[in-house]
Amino acid sequence: MPALMKTKHTGKIVWLGRVESRAAGLRSAPVSEVQVGFAGLEGEDHGGLTRPSCSRVTSQYAKGTQIRNTRQVCIVSAEEMAAVAAKIGVDSFNPEWCAANIVIEGIPDFTHIPPSSRLQTQDGTTLTVDMENRPCHLPAPVIDEDAPSHGRAFKAAAKGRRGVTAWVEREGPLRVGDTVTLHIPDQRAWSGDSD
Repeated sequence: MPALMKTKHTGKIVWLGRVESRAAGLRSAPVSEVQVGFAGLEGEDHGGLTRPSCSRVTSQYAKGTQIRNTRQVCIVSAEEMAAVAAKIGVDSFNPEWCAANIVIEGIPDFTHIPPSSRLQTQDGTTLTVDMENRPCHLPAPVIDEDAPSHGRAFKAAAKGRRGVTAWVEREGPLRVGDTVTLHIPDQRAWSGDSD
């Protein structure tokens, strides 16, 4: 039996974007199609095979240690972003605000899909989920540019709804309108027991 199981869950890519320069700003710019390689999305500043470690992995590495980049791609759920919008008091959540690369519609409880899950398009382009992307304060000023005084509510509103980070397992195109199928690891949840 394969170690990864194809599920009945499929979603649709409803938005694509990329951050071309983090120095210029966090906001991602929308695109209708992008090529992805082993270093991430073409033209995405969060790409690269490696990255300096950040505050998320200080239990493992000193900040700035060069490590494998498993955070090449930021993927969020359309349904979860709608819930965030309602919580922060705006009509709709613009994925540009949180440096999203991909918005997927149709996969339930998206932020909590298991690490090592695969999202595979009909063309075979495959992204491997690293883990839940915890919300931070960085989107707040970007949100405030378009929706003044709503940004400060983002971090709390996005808890458990911020999507996932992922890395490219198989290169290929991504297009708005593509179907993605969820494949999950075939293993029980970790219990921490020694037996």
